[in-house]
Amino acid sequence: MIIQANRVLTPEGLREDGWVEVADGLVVAWGVGTPPTPADEVFDLVSPGFVDVHSHGGGGVNFTDGADAARVVLGAHLAHGTTTMLASLMTAPLDALMTQIEDLTPLVASGELAGIHLEGPWLAPAYKGAHDASLLRDPSLPEIHQVVTSGPVAMVTIAPERPGAMAVIRWLASRHVVVAIGHTGADDACTRQAIAAGARGATHMFNAMPELLHRAPGPVLPLWESPDVWVELVCDGVHVAADLVTAVMKSKPNRCVLVTDAMAAAGTQDGEYVLGGLAVEVRDGVARLAGTNTIAGSTLTLDKAVRVAVNAGAPLELALRAASSNPADYLGITGVGRLDVGLVADIVALNDALQVVKVMRRGIWA
Repeated sequence: MIIQANRVLTPEGLREDGWVEVADGLVVAWGVGTPPTPADEVFDLVSPGFVDVHSHGGGGVNFTDGADAARVVLGAHLAHGTTTMLASLMTAPLDALMTQIEDLTPLVASGELAGIHLEGPWLAPAYKGAHDASLLRDPSLPEIHQVVTSGPVAMVTIAPERPGAMAVIRWLASRHVVVAIGHTGADDACTRQAIAAGARGATHMFNAMPELLHRAPGPVLPLWESPDVWVELVCDGVHVAADLVTAVMKSKPNRCVLVTDAMAAAGTQDGEYVLGGLAVEVRDGVARLAGTNTIAGSTLTLDKAVRVAVNAGAPLELALRAASSNPADYLGITGVGRLDVGLVADIVALNDALQVVKVMRRGIWA
């Protein structure tokens, strides 16, 4: 099959009049200009399939609801161009967390999921967001070892100021588990110490952490300026002002990652939901803990994140890379995120308004 488009995000950048050849689920060739044989499909814009490394749910359910629910989540986001996902799990008792990991492990083994992200319980109570404060705890090597080795955990969010955190960060980094700093009240010095210990991510930067102030820059400044740190950005126009998101993206083009932080309502409708055992109300597409103004995840999909970023001034190529190759590189997920020879044929076709027209996963149109 040959897929042609007015614009294609190739391994060498966004190119006009590009084409991609697919066979046996892989990209076998790509080029610019006239394809070797007439195209089977022609679109306005073709991008690698999107990669979401921070999402809790969609389609009415969450990843914590088990394997069958996880497939519903995957399908809801696939319809919006996301072909690779981590399953993000909320703070829970350790035995419940390990059961959730066990439930999802077969989906990682089958390639349906790319891995598991633990967002908690090693977070700061003052910046807990939608996490259950009664379940938050200090990290310790014995329990981290127990949980992380119970399944395919690829990323852990941690508040580095909690006692024992630095030793845990070093141990996780030594096992090639991505450590992301988030839900934290850490100051500048503590954050820099965590980066030196091996932390390489910023969980939804700006959210669930102190504001950047001129006499107290907190965690944002070191996360933003460190060349080794990947910064997650929730670009829905609610979590962070869209023009600030685009400013960060332009200043850190090779380390910016668009994420959804989506919960069950993504891809569905307003109503009452549950996230991390807590009641959530979704009104006008915004999820908040019931009866509060606290944001509880989002209803975002990555195609919308790309549109919001571009409409706020981000270059199209940068926005697409922030939703595809950058998150793949952040997690070290090989074989996805680029339309290059030998990689899997994950493709999202979009129209001129950046709306998803068609999605291919592993060489098959969804």
